Amino acid sequence: MKPGPSKGRAHGRPVDERGFLDSQPPELRIEGALEEIRRRVVESGRRVAVLDDDPTGVQSVHGVPVLTTWAIEDLRWALEQTSPTFYILTNSRSLAEEEAIAMNQQIARNLSEAAAPGTDFDVVSRSDSTLRGHYPAETDALAEVLREGGRGPDGLVLCPAFFEAGRITVDDIHWVRQDGKLVPAGRTEFASDHSFGYRSSDLKAWVEEKTGGRIKTHEVVSVGLADLREGGPERVLELLEEASGGRPVVINAASFADLEVFVLGLLAAEEEGKRFLCRTGPSFVRTRGGITEPKILRPEDLYRMRPKEGHGLVLVGSYVPTTTRQLEGVLALDGVRGVEMSVPRLLEPGSREDELGRVAEDVNGSLASSEVVVYTSRELVTAGKAGSAGLSNFEIGTAVSGALVDVMRRVDRTLPLSFVVAKGGITSSDIATKGLEVRRAEVAGPLLPPGIVPVWILPEENDFPGLPYVIFPGNVGGPGSLAQAIEILRGER
Repeated sequence: MKPGPSKGRAHGRPVDERGFLDSQPPELRIEGALEEIRRRVVESGRRVAVLDDDPTGVQSVHGVPVLTTWAIEDLRWALEQTSPTFYILTNSRSLAEEEAIAMNQQIARNLSEAAAPGTDFDVVSRSDSTLRGHYPAETDALAEVLREGGRGPDGLVLCPAFFEAGRITVDDIHWVRQDGKLVPAGRTEFASDHSFGYRSSDLKAWVEEKTGGRIKTHEVVSVGLADLREGGPERVLELLEEASGGRPVVINAASFADLEVFVLGLLAAEEEGKRFLCRTGPSFVRTRGGITEPKILRPEDLYRMRPKEGHGLVLVGSYVPTTTRQLEGVLALDGVRGVEMSVPRLLEPGSREDELGRVAEDVNGSLASSEVVVYTSRELVTAGKAGSAGLSNFEIGTAVSGALVDVMRRVDRTLPLSFVVAKGGITSSDIATKGLEVRRAEVAGPLLPPGIVPVWILPEENDFPGLPYVIFPGNVGGPGSLAQAIEILRGER
């Protein structure tokens, strides 16, 4: 199995986006490709289980079920739904590696047990489009259990692309759009992540780096843009036919047309008996499931299960500068009540309950007349600094997230609540699973263009049936994006 062509491995600096992309082979657009993918997925009867390591992974899809539990009865329900694709929110990026491994193993075993006789499934491990997460730990754990059940992968598809947010892979380099330039991912702030940092922007070298040299750069296969755009699905099939032993396969892609070509080749390989485990960003899932481009939600879409009444609650846990700028825009809106929660007081056992009680009382007293924004004090408290109460960074993050969950739990259930927005990946996961106690929901679609702020609609059995729950990632959008979201939810846009 020979690696596909790869011309730009020396790229180590930003490039002009338009000029760089114009220098690539022209896209191969196959008429009706997405409809053909959907038809073949449905006719195969195979389900696509997407294990999502934080709640933002549903950014590119709509009309699909999402689970926050992997109990066998819930997985069986998801496998029986009309949609061939469903999500399982694991939030594993917030866990220690050992916990993430155990979780993935359990989910894979439960999936095998939940699948009815004759029901087959594929697994996508959906992770960050800027390469942060428990790789290779999660895919190794999944592959091990899948092999036990006779579903061992011949290859591991690596496709971190997220086009809506400007993350693409060309010449095996993973790029991040910033200020009109394409910046190698290894030169961005994401590569300096304290938990999941890395050096390599070349995905083949990144695999060697993350596997500690267990898999060498030259052992990683590349499906290049020339393979996709000049060779088409037939070339993809030719490359994938020789996959064996779970070998990583890097997918270059700069557009959905590229992904459609790849998925058509992938499906052809699967029809010949090949099996693939996938580690991807959000865009791949949409194409793999044959899911059409989601439309931006309108007020009538948001409130289709129940009329809009009352006011909304916004819970802000993210500390990144983007969030702080957006928070300032929301607090400037008319009819918005801001409630700051002191992180140092939350971290001190003697003052935590008083602080939570104060915030909850303010929230319940204000929701009758205004939107309420609960936000953590903006000075980042880290281990060893004043106010950290001798806790580790992980313990600080857990304590802060737990406080926001506690506020959600203390919201008066007799008050009419029109919407809930959670700002930040860990925050939005914890609010959904622990604050709102969601087990099953529907991904309705995106609230804002270009489709990076997803909305769940909560089910009838929830305390807030039909409630729009907005998952707003911490590091996306411009300074006014969060305020714009509030105005849309109010029906003002």
